[in-house]
Amino acid sequence: MALFRNIVFIAALAGLVAGLAMTAMQYAGTVPLILKAEAFENAGLAHEHAALPNAAHSHDEGEGWAPADGFERSAYTALANVVTAIGVALLLVAVSEIKGGMTGWRQGVFWGLAGFAVFTLAPGLGLPPELPAMPAAELDKRQIWWIATVSATGLGLVLLVFRQSLPLAILGIALIVAPHLVGAPRPDSFESPVPEALAHDFVVLVSVISLVFWVVLGGTAGFIRSRVQQMM
Repeated sequence: MALFRNIVFIAALAGLVAGLAMTAMQYAGTVPLILKAEAFENAGLAHEHAALPNAAHSHDEGEGWAPADGFERSAYTALANVVTAIGVALLLVAVSEIKGGMTGWRQGVFWGLAGFAVFTLAPGLGLPPELPAMPAAELDKRQIWWIATVSATGLGLVLLVFRQSLPLAILGIALIVAPHLVGAPRPDSFESPVPEALAHDFVVLVSVISLVFWVVLGGTAGFIRSRVQQMM
């Protein structure tokens, strides 16, 4: 029971720190790019509505709720980031405890880098981050490929790092490579109103922010765990 409480406590604090850090980085880097892409998307939608005979009557149809721009949108973004960060921190800390736990912030950073490789780098090679108005394949197909890639990459890394066996190491490499040999689902068309340079900058920034997020998450979790162990 004490171990479970410690895992939750460590994950909650590390997730809070990493989630808030990611929110700050997003508003400094990716949010301006998203707003630019939304401007291209809205311009395209306005053009399509203008071409419809009953555009004035159908403008509001199908629009769902969305947080208002400004503080409300920022607050919901920060809340979502913190909740997500706590969730992945629980997973990271729990898995690390199976292997003896993080002994300090340095070891935590390595666990964070492993999380980045599994949850961002590997799936991002096939499904890079997308701006609004970017073409994409069907959602269910993308979700299946993403889950399969994350699972295969995670298991592959475990076999490579924690199993000192050549056959298992080969199997681990095969698992990591397999999803990319199959290939991620692709959209029917790659046409988009978003400039290619804007999409490229977004992919780079999202990847960098994710890397920093995982390093902060793992490092903070390792630091907090080492302090908790000293007090026990």
